[in-house]
Amino acid sequence: MFGGVSSGGYDPTIWYEIVGDGRILVHVTRAEMGQHIGTALARVVAEELEANWDHVEVVHVDTDPRWGVMITGGSWSVHKSFDQLSRAGAAGRIALLEAGARMLGAPLNECVARDSEVRHGTRAVSYATIVSSGRVTRQFTEEDLKAITLKPASERRFLNRDTVARDVPSKVNGTAVYGIDRKVDGMVFARPVLPPTRYGNSILSWDDTAARKLPGYLRTVEIVDPTKTCQGWLIAVAESWPIAAKAADLIEVRYKSDGGAASDAQMLAEGARLVEEPNAGGVFYQEGDPLTRIAGAGAGEVHEGTYRTHSALHMPLEPLNALAWQDGNTWRVHAGNQWQSVTLPLVAKALGIDQANLVFETSYLGGGFGRRLYCEYIVPAALTAQMMSRPVKLIFARSDDTKFDQPRSPTVQRVRSVTNETGALLAYDHACASGWPTDSISPELLAPSLDGQGKIDLFAINSADHWYDTESQRIRAIRNALVHATLLPGYLRSVSSGYTTWAVETHIDELAHKLGRDPAEYRLALLGGTGRNGGVAPHAVGGANRLRAVLQRVMEKAEWSGREALPPGRGMGLALGTGQEREMPTWIATVAQVFVDVSSGAVTVEKLTSVVDAGTLAHPDGALAQVEGSMLWGLSLALFEGTEYENGLPRDLNLDTYTPLRMTDVPELDIEFLRNDHMPVGLGEPGVISIAPAIGNAIFAAVGARVRDLPIRPEAVRAAMGA
Repeated sequence: MFGGVSSGGYDPTIWYEIVGDGRILVHVTRAEMGQHIGTALARVVAEELEANWDHVEVVHVDTDPRWGVMITGGSWSVHKSFDQLSRAGAAGRIALLEAGARMLGAPLNECVARDSEVRHGTRAVSYATIVSSGRVTRQFTEEDLKAITLKPASERRFLNRDTVARDVPSKVNGTAVYGIDRKVDGMVFARPVLPPTRYGNSILSWDDTAARKLPGYLRTVEIVDPTKTCQGWLIAVAESWPIAAKAADLIEVRYKSDGGAASDAQMLAEGARLVEEPNAGGVFYQEGDPLTRIAGAGAGEVHEGTYRTHSALHMPLEPLNALAWQDGNTWRVHAGNQWQSVTLPLVAKALGIDQANLVFETSYLGGGFGRRLYCEYIVPAALTAQMMSRPVKLIFARSDDTKFDQPRSPTVQRVRSVTNETGALLAYDHACASGWPTDSISPELLAPSLDGQGKIDLFAINSADHWYDTESQRIRAIRNALVHATLLPGYLRSVSSGYTTWAVETHIDELAHKLGRDPAEYRLALLGGTGRNGGVAPHAVGGANRLRAVLQRVMEKAEWSGREALPPGRGMGLALGTGQEREMPTWIATVAQVFVDVSSGAVTVEKLTSVVDAGTLAHPDGALAQVEGSMLWGLSLALFEGTEYENGLPRDLNLDTYTPLRMTDVPELDIEFLRNDHMPVGLGEPGVISIAPAIGNAIFAAVGARVRDLPIRPEAVRAAMGA
């Protein structure tokens, strides 16, 4: 359910309301994009409220300021909301118990709440009756909520138990409303005419003579944007989207362009230069003095690797779109949106209005993957609606969507390490040069570097500070300015963990082979779980010992001990992951089994086995779907996806040449959760990160070819084999 909030019921906190007919309306601020987040968060409330699940409904709310910061990303939704919603549910249970006990004339300590009822022996009064009576009015302060003692895990009846997601029926029967589905009276359609690069463009002249011959074409709007989001944009407007789409292709434009027009090769070359500079960037984490240890190492004692990733696009099934219109003194926007709190002030600035007069409505997202975190595409929709004085739905064609994407930046990482004769890590130095999404999108969230050399983007370096025992280490994040001059680097599902883990887990595997150690056994030896790696309660309790547990279990499931018996051309590779932040790690271990065609270098992934520890699962079926989807996304990024920027634009603009994973390439998946009652952590992203290094390590096990670039192309495998 989408929309406003009911009234006339009982709402002990803002997070839900119980109405007189017994329905429990849970207010969800997180975006639904296939992860069934409404169901998961409603289960958290229902658990402590002791609700009847059939009475619970999910309401996705708009951008009323009372909801606070609204963001759906970083695998934060359940993790960040769990304590808050648990306490909200418990508050309602307490208040209803008190009122119900009075209505039953029974001692409070003899009453229990169950299944949306307050019970005393054989007598009961329903939550609906209590609320309808008006006898429950207790409100809770923040201090009251903090003082509540939550149920012990042994008494839980919802969490860690399966249910059917509430959004499934509407998605199956076609009633679910996505951004592209929304309509309002008087609406017209629009498509952008995009300049040759994202930045530095202005229009010298334009001609819509050919477009004016199309029936239903209305006009072309030249965007004047005070936020500088749209630099050299035109918008073709028509009575229908097919006509707007055709008109956009017919408009002739002359541009003056002085923006960046770099290629992937140039951005990667700049990254390679930056990681060699000893003082570039800022320190994300440091322990001891690894540089002195590395400088004093003898010949052959330093192991060094350079690991690269090319640009990767989002390609959501639902292309970018936004509907904007003025409703009295209020401007309204309907669009799929993952981070309303950062986009809303941008759009208000573009329109020249007070932020209080702008409301974002919520819809389902037909794919987010991080692209809809920063919805700058709402700006041209709103400005066009303002100039047209009527509602405008702006829809991007697939090629427009691709040109205006916020891709995962090309990255270069240099890792150097020194071990002793037993394999212990004495020094580890990791430098990563990339675009910084936060710097472009929300720079106030940049963090001070530990060496005082300015600020860094944590989301461009997370997970580089691994959980392996290391005597000394330094992790550096370096901003690649050429990336920022060329494109707007964005958050792409798994964010930095998708490339930092690629470097970490490939490098650790290389060390194991250099030392003549079994890659799994070597990792186990490095997972001591002491000191910093012991973890911090409540979310990272157990630390590296939990990573050790998923590793040991995946070795059993994948029959790691039998890998030497695989026939020629086949191999198993292993990788661990803890995406995305140390304060909320999700522990994952993956074994990939691959076949490599030695004549062509083509890689076929035959099986992926993953074991995951995400703590308490609010919605186990949704958790499984999340991991399945993220593992396939990781496989797609490892072998199939990826483009290269040429003259400031991606080479591949549509799904004919940008080729994500196809159904015929889906391997056997074997996924297991280690069930426990620890605090829940994230599941939207972590499944991605261990896939690529597991595949790369399996390729080495199969044919002795060490690949260090993503995506892994057949020609690179052949080159690594010396073919």
